[in-house]
Amino acid sequence: MFAEERQLLIAALVATQGRVTVTDLATRFAITAETVRRDLDTLEAARQLRRVHGGAVAIDRLSLSEPSLDERQTQHLDEKSRIADAAMRMIPASRTGSILLDAGSTTELLADRLASFTPAVSGDQLLVITNAVPIAGKLSSNETIQLHILGGRVRGLTSAIVGAGTVAQLGLLRPDIAFIGTNGISATFGLSTPDSVEAAVKAAIVTSARRVVVLADSSKLDQETLVCFAALAAIDTLITDAPPSADLAAALAAADVDVVIA
Repeated sequence: MFAEERQLLIAALVATQGRVTVTDLATRFAITAETVRRDLDTLEAARQLRRVHGGAVAIDRLSLSEPSLDERQTQHLDEKSRIADAAMRMIPASRTGSILLDAGSTTELLADRLASFTPAVSGDQLLVITNAVPIAGKLSSNETIQLHILGGRVRGLTSAIVGAGTVAQLGLLRPDIAFIGTNGISATFGLSTPDSVEAAVKAAIVTSARRVVVLADSSKLDQETLVCFAALAAIDTLITDAPPSADLAAALAAADVDVVIA
């Protein structure tokens, strides 16, 4: 096999799997580790992947890689819809209840469902707190919902409201349930997101809520981005669309996290 052919296959593996190791590639192609490293160097120079310790990762798996909200709204839509349906079943059914919706594409799908929400008993009240401009817009016309929008600076990439003032407001709140998104969830690194300012808001959300429910499709599982905002032990429930890997499942069980497969 020519080097160019092998490199095309390696690039395809990285794109499909998200990560490859030098050892696995050497075994797969019956070549030396040194040859693998040269191939990876060539592919990195061509912006086909990014070298990391022991192997390589896809460009979109880098710690600072973050797609826009518009991009994420078209990715894994069926999986996110199932997750949102499962989350909807967790909305408090008491006479008065409060939830917090974090910014994100999956939480926005939950907001879509809440846009037509009516209480089971007339007169019951649901307070929805959010730091997401699109979510606030979708819920503003539902007269059965009390809508509370957190103040701060709007981060253009995600339409999330962030900043020190946002964090301070969250410190004065204690919602019944927070539905929160994440860019990665790892057995060792916990929950993470690429932006430090947004991570600070997410950390404050986790601290504020009586119950924390993470909405994360399976592409986020076993992923780590730049900033950890919560340990696994800080969350109560993970709603996802596929069973976690053995290592992550064990870590979630050890942290007493309830896993719901939608």
